[in-house]
Amino acid sequence: MTKPQSMIAAFFCTFIWGTTFIAQDTGMELIGPYVFNTTRFFVGFLALIPFYLFLEKKTTREVLSKNRKRFIYLSISIGIFLFLASLLQQVALLFTDVANAAFITIFYVPMVPIIVFFLFKKKIHWSVWPSIFLCILGAYLLTNFHDATIRLGDTLVLICALFWSLHIIFIGILVEEFDAPILVGLIQTFIVSICSLVLCCSCSLDYIISDIKSE
Repeated sequence: MTKPQSMIAAFFCTFIWGTTFIAQDTGMELIGPYVFNTTRFFVGFLALIPFYLFLEKKTTREVLSKNRKRFIYLSISIGIFLFLASLLQQVALLFTDVANAAFITIFYVPMVPIIVFFLFKKKIHWSVWPSIFLCILGAYLLTNFHDATIRLGDTLVLICALFWSLHIIFIGILVEEFDAPILVGLIQTFIVSICSLVLCCSCSLDYIISDIKSE
């Protein structure tokens, strides 16, 4: 993929991700965070299967032959980071509003270069800081955060931004070493859906047990 193509893809990714905040908030009116995430990511997993079969299946064995163990390690790490980030973000919407969640989540932008600096000793180019400032300023103006009230869920969103940062960093590492973006998408959506399903079943079981005891 050329640089212009990757920039266009990143733009559409940002657009889709940004618009999901409304869907996430609306969905929480009918179902809980665990059911929502289970359904959301399992549907994503199913949607990616045809793309994988047509575009990547033939090259999977060759790609994994480079270092299968490292690929598995990075893929599982990415899946866990995505699970924690999406879980905290979804639960936070129970205790805060969309404006707060959208604005605070954007703090993953400055977190990424800072984490990379401390973990991998990579210098931060001076151009990163004005870009971060403009990004946060734009998010502030677009989300109408100046009228928002700081709430309990905002802490959860800030922690979730940390996991979004780790998710992005590890995806960058994996994609540089292994040319299998759709396979990575399949693995991470499957991990999130399964982990969310486990939480969902656990909470349902606790509710049933408590209901039985109360009778």
